[in-house]
Parts: sequence; C-alpha cells; structure tokens
Amino acid sequence: MFSSSNNSAEAVAEGGYPSVYVVDTHATRPPLPPRLNQRKRATGPAQTLLFLLVSLALCGMVIEACFIYRLYQEESATQASFSKLIAESSSPTKLPGQDILPSKPVAHLTDGHDPKVHGKTIMAWNQNADPLLYQMDYKDGKLIILKEGFYYVYSKIYFSEHDSFHHFVNLSTERYAGEYITLLESRYSRHKNKNSPSLSNMKSNSYLSGVFHLRKNDALCVSVKNMSQLIRYKPSENVFGAYMI
Repeated sequence: MFSSSNNSAEAVAEGGYPSVYVVDTHATRPPLPPRLNQRKRATGPAQTLLFLLVSLALCGMVIEACFIYRLYQEESATQASFSKLIAESSSPTKLPGQDILPSKPVAHLTDGHDPKVHGKTIMAWNQNADPLLYQMDYKDGKLIILKEGFYYVYSKIYFSEHDSFHHFVNLSTERYAGEYITLLESRYSRHKNKNSPSLSNMKSNSYLSGVFHLRKNDALCVSVKNMSQLIRYKPSENVFGAYMI
C-alpha cells in the first residue's frame, strides 16, 4: 500500500504539476469534545460550593443589618429617655402622688420668699408653688371651707427669739359678726438680762394643731404679731393647712 501511494504522487509530479497534498490513510481521528452531561457533572460540586459561599455571605449581611438596627433602636430609646429626664428636671417639681385626687377635702399651703401681708397680722401664702387645694378655696390669706365636716387644722411658723412672738389660727364665720374667733394660740416671750447670751441668733418653731367642726363658707387664717421675726429660708419652714377627717 505504501508503494502505490508513492507511485501516484510521483506520477503527478512527472506530469508537470506539483504535489499539493499527500493522503495518509493511517492517520487517527481527532478526539471528540466531551458531552454536555459530562460537563455538568464536572461543574456540579463547584456550583454547589459557590452557592454555599454566597448564601453564607448573604446570611452574614442580614445578621449584621439586624445588629445595626437593634443598636440604633437602643440608642434612640436612650436618647428619648435622656430627653425625657431633662424635660422632667426642668419642669416644676411635684410631690409624689400629687396626680391622685384625695378622697376628702384637703389643703396645704407654704410660705413664699416675700409674701404680701393682708392687713396687719394675717399671713399670705404662696400661690406660685402649686399648692395643694382640693374641695377648698383660698382668698386673701384665708382657707375657705366648701364642705361641712370635722377638720384637722395645723400651722407651723419658724421665727427668731429676739422679742416676744404670738402665733394664732383664727376662724371667720357667718354665724358670728365682727372679730375673728381664735381656734389655736401660741405665745412666746423671753426676758432679757445682762447675763444671758444675745438672743439675736436664737431661733425656734411654733406649731399649732387641732380638730374642729367647720361649716360651709367658714374661713381659716394664720395671724402673726411682729412679722419681722419670721424666718423664710425655705417654703417648707412655714406651713398652713387643713383636711377633713
């Protein structure tokens, strides 16, 4: 077979035409490309691993977003609490339980730093410090009873001892015309002598209290003689009030 092929090639060359190609009958065929299912089988594990990695990355992003959102919520709540605390600290201070209405009439008044004096001896009480007044009225230094009943009445005065001092709780009622009726009274006097220490720095308290039957439109007031002896460092040092029992 090799001889025949060579002879034919030579014959062509002898005819005056150059040899263009030589056919090799024993040449092997080129390899066929792999089938599609084989490619899928080869790339299947790689795709699965890539899918797992992408899923893990997405899960990490979701978890991080949840942590950031929770941190933002906690920070917002903290700022809201801080703002509320600042607002409460800047607002007037209220007594505990002041938002709860009493079951019976009650009043509690405190002294101001520079209260006006109604008349010569009747003390005036501060109305700018959110006084406790329930089913009772206040006018010109007087507590006015709006409901008949038995009341516990009290008053405390802080004063200096350099001279005599008188403290009264008086009643004004429609049943008696003219003068006040004294319900409670406290008198203090101290004689000066040469051997006693100076009384200019001596201080004391006068406390009066009692239970009385009061009718509608009765008025209570606190009278003090010699107002210059009053000490007004704090509003709670001079008080006046009443409540039904």
